[in-house]
Amino acid sequence: MSLEIDSVLAQIRSLSAQAKGGLGGIAPPQSPTATDKSGPSAFATLMGKAVNSVNQQELTAGKMTDAFQRGDPGVELPQVMLEMQKASVSFRALTEVRNRVVSAYQEIMNMQI
Repeated sequence: MSLEIDSVLAQIRSLSAQAKGGLGGIAPPQSPTATDKSGPSAFATLMGKAVNSVNQQELTAGKMTDAFQRGDPGVELPQVMLEMQKASVSFRALTEVRNRVVSAYQEIMNMQI
């Protein structure tokens, strides 16, 4: 999950640098006609995978919580707490990425052409 978030943040920084005029030796943004319209972008695919991963962690934590509450053998409180914390951290990280994407989008939209 951390690697995916790092990749998303790197893409955001790249897009931000492109929006500021190609600083740092980055090529200027391509024209809209040069992009592939046949499918979702790599960024969209990456974000989809990240959301699915966080959702899976939330589901796993919920199942373990339910199993612990039922008194299933082999499910201990430390395991449940660990899974809940993993899900919480993943969700907060995804929320932060979303906030940064929205911020970058707003910054780009406010730029004068």
